[in-house]
Amino acid sequence: MKILFITGKDFEDLELIYPLHRLKEEGYEVKIAANDTKEINGKHDYSVKPDLSFETVDPEEFDALVIPGGKAPEGIRLNKSALKVVKHFFNEEKPVATICHGPQILISAGVLKGRKGTSVITIRDDVENAGASFENREVVVDRNWVSSRHPGDLYIWMKKFVEVLKDLK
Repeated sequence: MKILFITGKDFEDLELIYPLHRLKEEGYEVKIAANDTKEINGKHDYSVKPDLSFETVDPEEFDALVIPGGKAPEGIRLNKSALKVVKHFFNEEKPVATICHGPQILISAGVLKGRKGTSVITIRDDVENAGASFENREVVVDRNWVSSRHPGDLYIWMKKFVEVLKDLK
């Protein structure tokens, strides 16, 4: 099973590094996509080298999507190729995990209407204005979407996401 991460400059380090390694630990193949394949730094100076650019991602090749938070989603939400990738995962009901500011990309992709989820509290109004029901809980699972609020929720976020992935096998 292949899992795609989409991220960018100033990602929240824990929200990228922890799930990246947690999913590798489960035996999944993971790839990172960003604006380009140049090394990018997180808010706390961890760095990753993306495998793909948003423009070269073929979402058909991937079974699930992870969107970490931090400041990265604010810029990614303006990238039409990234939004096209997100729409594919929602249209195909493939598993999607978001945390913190990650739902900003979902908002711009127009995929939240009628859904329920969570995020960092500072974008609650944005999530609700996009048509989703906001729940201020550690993790919310709505069909294919697994969402959490912040790094303090990482353990339960990945636990639930791995459960969703195992249900696919």
